[in-house]
Amino acid sequence: MRRPVAVRVVGPLQWIVYPALAAVAATIVFATPVELFGLTLPEPVFPMVLAFAWPLIRPSMTAPAVLFVLGLFLDLFWNGPLGLWSLCLMGVYAVVLLSRNLLAGHEGVVRFAWYAACTLGAFLVAYVIVAIRAANPPAILALIGQITPTLILYPIADWMLERFDDGDIRFR
Repeated sequence: MRRPVAVRVVGPLQWIVYPALAAVAATIVFATPVELFGLTLPEPVFPMVLAFAWPLIRPSMTAPAVLFVLGLFLDLFWNGPLGLWSLCLMGVYAVVLLSRNLLAGHEGVVRFAWYAACTLGAFLVAYVIVAIRAANPPAILALIGQITPTLILYPIADWMLERFDDGDIRFR
């Protein structure tokens, strides 16, 4: 006699919609004008975590569309060039998707190195575009002040990968 197997179904709501809404909420919260001892809150690019984790969890057509919308949200929210962060986030998604087979089975330091490389590449593209568009390069210290907190977000990407990777046995 066969025993019923509990199937843990993980749909797009759990691994795409909720994290995207959390990234929007975190972006808004971290943009509040709070100052403590002369320091303000950092403004990391929260959707960078999603752009790295989503192609490793499960490639889909929904994730790039949501990343595009998240990038447009960042551009409008931070008053940047329209399409800048959409390009950067989708570039990270594409690089990770193409290198997905290389990252299979790796954990820890290797995945963090890929996350750091993708994040630095996205910020380099954003820096070059803003510098060309404004005919004046942005301040390096401000750039480092945004890159560092974005890199510190890697444990969230790692948690998402552990939580949702192979979460649905229908895709094994």
